[in-house]
Amino acid sequence: MGLGTAAIGRPVYINIKQQIDRSPFSLSKFKEKGIQVLEDAYKKGIRYFDTSPGYGMAEELLLQWLSTKNDQSIKVSSKWGYTYVADFNPKAKQHEVKEHSLKKLNEQWETTKKLLPYLDVYQIHSATLDTGVLENTEVLKRLHELKKEHNITIGLTTTGANQTEVLEKALSTQVDNELLFQSFQCTFNVLDQSILKFSEALTKCSGPIIIKEALANGRLLTNNKYQKYQPLYNYCNQLADSYNVGTDAIALRYCIDVFPDAIVLSGANNSEHLEANLKANQFNLSKSEIEHLSSFGLSVDDYWQERKELKWH
Repeated sequence: MGLGTAAIGRPVYINIKQQIDRSPFSLSKFKEKGIQVLEDAYKKGIRYFDTSPGYGMAEELLLQWLSTKNDQSIKVSSKWGYTYVADFNPKAKQHEVKEHSLKKLNEQWETTKKLLPYLDVYQIHSATLDTGVLENTEVLKRLHELKKEHNITIGLTTTGANQTEVLEKALSTQVDNELLFQSFQCTFNVLDQSILKFSEALTKCSGPIIIKEALANGRLLTNNKYQKYQPLYNYCNQLADSYNVGTDAIALRYCIDVFPDAIVLSGANNSEHLEANLKANQFNLSKSEIEHLSSFGLSVDDYWQERKELKWH
């Protein structure tokens, strides 16, 4: 398992609110908490950290924390293409701006390169067909240059109903007769299993497969908003009782067992949730349990339409 840093770098994210914190937002306390989560993750064995300039202060926190370490087993993936614009205001109307231009790549690389030598993978953040980034020869050439110059793996993250179309195109994208993308960070969970068709191709890549949104932005945690998922919640609770873990660990373990070669990200923003997530390392789901969980999968369109309706919390 690895740690995704979106929730420790900015105060709100797209999810289902489980608890309401009515205390006034403190940037200094938020920063202290983020550093503590990084340290707790490290002490609990996590060595892979995923970040982005689009995650507010996440890169800054990670860089500060890494300055206290001298451990070559630590690896970091970061991204370019999103700019954080909410200025740490939880009530901001706009939180991020997407731009897949050569200018934005060069601008954000100047900060991200400070993560070297820990930086292992550099990704296009939420590559989609509509931005044309996979056909932008200047961008692709620049990414290839960074790969050669710094010995890093070039990858991309996928999101949205067409993430499999993006994967298909990216898996064949070449620069100087070399496949450019060798790492992919994709949405995969009990509800959205669409990338399974590419599992063999992903496994053949030289860089890591990274699984994000394993909890489906909180939809896999029992709540009253989605009564149609009650049979799924009942089954997850049954498994959680059987393995003496929370339902979050069941959802994460599902991803680990289906993609055993992948890095599955925890998105925890506090030590309590992180500890609960990491209990996914304590057991294995049986083949029949995995098959039963898989039976709850949604269509791609239904999954992403529902996700669009989620709010920033």
